[in-house]
Amino acid sequence: MVNADRARPERDHILSREERIQEIQSFNLLSDVFMSVALKDVPACQHILRILTGIDDLKVKEVRTQYTISRIKTHSVRLDVLAETGKGKLYHIEIQRKDEIDPPKRIRYNGSLIDAEFLAKGVKYESLPDRIHFYISEKDIYHCGRAIYPIEKELGGTGLPYDDGVHIFFVNAAVDDGSRVAKLMKYFKSADPDDDSEGGLSKRVRYLKREEGGVDIMCEVSERILERGRKIGEEQGRKIGEAQGRKIGEERKARSTTLNLSQMGLTPEQIAGAVGESLEQVKSWLAGAKPAN
Repeated sequence: MVNADRARPERDHILSREERIQEIQSFNLLSDVFMSVALKDVPACQHILRILTGIDDLKVKEVRTQYTISRIKTHSVRLDVLAETGKGKLYHIEIQRKDEIDPPKRIRYNGSLIDAEFLAKGVKYESLPDRIHFYISEKDIYHCGRAIYPIEKELGGTGLPYDDGVHIFFVNAAVDDGSRVAKLMKYFKSADPDDDSEGGLSKRVRYLKREEGGVDIMCEVSERILERGRKIGEEQGRKIGEAQGRKIGEERKARSTTLNLSQMGLTPEQIAGAVGESLEQVKSWLAGAKPAN
């Protein structure tokens, strides 16, 4: 007979896995985590880029997801998806669900680090690869009723294009303007494994949500996300504890100083100015009452 207590951890593990599988079914491509896993697959990434660029024969050579560019003295970045074509062009796809204060400057900074990362020392500037940014948001941040906004640069007043090799597109999943991009964004919102309308992307989504090997991948990713959340929570708790400890220590010091200054003959008003506390708080300490929060 199997001991019930010994069997319970196994049942808990199975339930936990079942819960993670259910969670996986709710993921869509507006989740940067799920999108990054899905687009590790070259055909899936290639399918998206062909639609976003309108280049039907675009060929992706390599894809890097959650790609970190580290800097010691400046802000490091983690790129959701960075793809390179056979012609050496770099495509950066970023998913942003929260309201970013200044998306253009975010793209500007990320782009500067990409340039620095891919221009080796001593190499001439003309060797810089073209970089194309697709900033995909849940909302239409420009409120002009289009699914995609290309940023066009030209020499002022001449109509001549200014081409520095940098191209930026703002894409959103809020507007259905009947375009092919809007149809793709509709699929992003559902990521329905039974929807085969998006070619290589649909195949990848179905693999991750329905097939054994893909579900295993997503379960591992889900567990890593949970563990990262635990660590962040522990770190935040530690910082809160440290802050509370400092506050208590500072309060005790101020109270002790208040009593000493009072014994030296200073008035409550003078003491309040000296210790940087309110007059009411100083009077409370002097009266022996519990300090106010």
